[in-house]
Amino acid sequence: MSPDATGAPEVVSLFSGAGGLDIGLERAGWVTAVATDLASDSMETLRLSQSRNIGIPGSDRSYLEGTNLLEADIRELSRADLTPEGRPDDWRPDLMVGGPPCQPWSSAGSQRGLSDPRGQLIAHMIRLIGEMRPRYVIFENVRGLVTAGGKDGTPGEMLRSIQSDLQDVGYASRISTLNSADFGAGQRRVRLILLASTDRSLPEYPIPTHDRKGENSRLPWVSLRDMLATVPEPLPEDVVKPSGERAQALELLTPGTGIKTGGRATANRPGGHWGYRQDSFLADLSLPSRTIRAASTPDWVRLPGESMRRLTWRECAVLQGFPTEWQFHGPMSSRFTQIGNAVQVDVAHALGEAIGKALSDDTHTNPTSPAWPSELIKRVRYTENEHRINGRPVPRNSKLLIAAS
Repeated sequence: MSPDATGAPEVVSLFSGAGGLDIGLERAGWVTAVATDLASDSMETLRLSQSRNIGIPGSDRSYLEGTNLLEADIRELSRADLTPEGRPDDWRPDLMVGGPPCQPWSSAGSQRGLSDPRGQLIAHMIRLIGEMRPRYVIFENVRGLVTAGGKDGTPGEMLRSIQSDLQDVGYASRISTLNSADFGAGQRRVRLILLASTDRSLPEYPIPTHDRKGENSRLPWVSLRDMLATVPEPLPEDVVKPSGERAQALELLTPGTGIKTGGRATANRPGGHWGYRQDSFLADLSLPSRTIRAASTPDWVRLPGESMRRLTWRECAVLQGFPTEWQFHGPMSSRFTQIGNAVQVDVAHALGEAIGKALSDDTHTNPTSPAWPSELIKRVRYTENEHRINGRPVPRNSKLLIAAS
């Protein structure tokens, strides 16, 4: 192990954003040695929050205590940049974590994949893994990466390529998806989690503590209503209410539905692929919220005794698990972006506990990558079938791709 002066295992955090993953890991007993990101607002959020000395529950430490906060482009970083001062030349972090920008693979983003420069940052994370040789790795991203195509456009190709590249630098890996609601969050947020190791047994995924109905000795999901009850009344300047035709349309909605979008007709769906407009959905208070997005148009809520309004950025931060004292920097739009891009804290905490247990077991071995879980294979096969029937979908902003080619 390579503990810091307190004896706690250490993390190097890439693409740290507003710090959701770091907060969860530190709650589980880890120490963030280095946290880095290129976004200036996110890094100022980390600096401001670090300066507040916000205490970690059950610990005598504060969040990001002693962390080297490094504002930098990952493409220009090397092992030397990420090694804390005073460490020996052969220092290895116990854990390296990162969630490269998800927009290239997200259904709410551009879906341009490797054609988006942000989609190429994964390679630099893998390069740094090879240079620093962390004992464990957490890679987090949107579920859309499971079916994302690589250079050939084959569903699942991108994720298999990532696992292959990790294998080339000596790391076995396993993949799964985790839902934040299953770990006590008031939000249904499903994310891909890849765990990797080079010389130790691959950690197991944490066991969910909650489910929708509270069965199998688990607690029921935390509803949006219950979560909002823990948050102070929103400030007037944070409240956004509907107006005009939008207000009339929203008033007709049943909770858990939204204003529908138009849809492109396909061979197997002649009526078109429709969904709900991302900015026009009325939340069902009896369920955890939908996924908090990196946009200043979160879902609408209709609370007892109140007129309809959007969830505020502070409420979205609580749904993401941030401490109420966390100091977000930047204009409103930037705060929503930082919050929506963060790793949900409750999931990060559960992962930190699971990997901490694996680290304490101190089992040295040559791990191998297991087969994909059946539910992910089914998702890839479904996408392959969609492509066979309807043809490969054209990425959003395709005109930009054509112009750049």
